[in-house]
Amino acid sequence: MRKKMILFLAIAGVVILLDQTTKYWIIATLKLHEGFAVVDGFFNIVHVRNPGAAFGFMAGASPAFRSVFFVAITLAAILLILHYLWHYLRHTLRQTGSEKRSLVFSLSLILAGAVGNLIDRVRFGEVVDFLDVYVGTHHWPAFNVADASISTGAAVLAIALFVKRKEGADAAGSDQ
Repeated sequence: MRKKMILFLAIAGVVILLDQTTKYWIIATLKLHEGFAVVDGFFNIVHVRNPGAAFGFMAGASPAFRSVFFVAITLAAILLILHYLWHYLRHTLRQTGSEKRSLVFSLSLILAGAVGNLIDRVRFGEVVDFLDVYVGTHHWPAFNVADASISTGAAVLAIALFVKRKEGADAAGSDQ
């Protein structure tokens, strides 16, 4: 269990460091709303701020409410992730090493993304975004390393749970 927790903290630490370093570089290099093309017609680096959550959710709410709401929700999510991970690693002896690694990896990515964006909310009252992916005039909302980490972690977790459920269904079907 100790090795899994060290792995969890190492992955989360690296992602948080990468997230904060890239945001620092954006703030130091580009003025707000300034940017440059990386791949013409597909990908830009642009300095924008998001006072809301994904896709601008709650961006129009009062700054005081947003701040309290997002900090509280993020802290609750962090505590739940840590509680679940601790409980899972202590009480699941039947899972394979790959199942545990998938869970540790996915939860560390989700936690790191939450912490990275929480740091921004505490420092700036909003999140620094800079990755702008688009095709023609269709832009995906700008995002950052923390957002990508959360999305990747959620995808890995969903795939791992799907595979586990399918394996459980297959095992139950073969018993009949």
